[in-house]
Amino acid sequence: MNNAMATKSQSKPNSPQEQFWAGSFGDEYIQRNQGEQLLASNLHFFSQALRNAGKINSCVEFGANIGMNLRALQLLYPACQLRGVEINQKAADELASWLGEKNVSRGSILDYSESNTSDVTLIKGVLIHINPEQLQQIYAKLYENSHQWILVCEYYNPTPVSIPYRGVQDRLFKRDFAGDILDRYPDVELVDYGFSYRRDRAFPQDDITWFLLRKGNGSCSTAE
Repeated sequence: MNNAMATKSQSKPNSPQEQFWAGSFGDEYIQRNQGEQLLASNLHFFSQALRNAGKINSCVEFGANIGMNLRALQLLYPACQLRGVEINQKAADELASWLGEKNVSRGSILDYSESNTSDVTLIKGVLIHINPEQLQQIYAKLYENSHQWILVCEYYNPTPVSIPYRGVQDRLFKRDFAGDILDRYPDVELVDYGFSYRRDRAFPQDDITWFLLRKGNGSCSTAE
């Protein structure tokens, strides 16, 4: 495992969806998604989603924003080496202010490159905003950068569908993301899954369905 990541400059967005999040809408998202209640909900969420993963020494999150998920993981696994990949400059600045610049990769997930794997690759509420034509590349990042575990936490739908997102078209896509990964990589198995409801009275989440996947010893994927 690697305990440091070289600082990387901000890369250019690779799609209209990435441009959307790199700009002012992504800035506004920061204000809507922070606070003690979210941290408490995330603590409960990850204690459930990772209950079968055992000891975790390292994790990289794709689309980390200001790090509310990573803050929860830091409390749950104090010795865990955390990394974050974030395309929005303001969010990446705040993330680096507490996680450390060396542990933040600024720019598109598609441009992320790291020679060492992490115990867990995490993505939460991000795949739903990825251009569907780029999903296979993102799946490859999750797979290739994982030493053992892949945690996918997204809106679920059994078939692909696009729905308006805050009045904007082609910015939110629902599908069976975990199923896609299982179909693509024969050595990946489903270990656990669950659902977190936005009306939960104690620890609300945004109707997230999570899937804990375990990567085996194989290294080949199915053909695209």
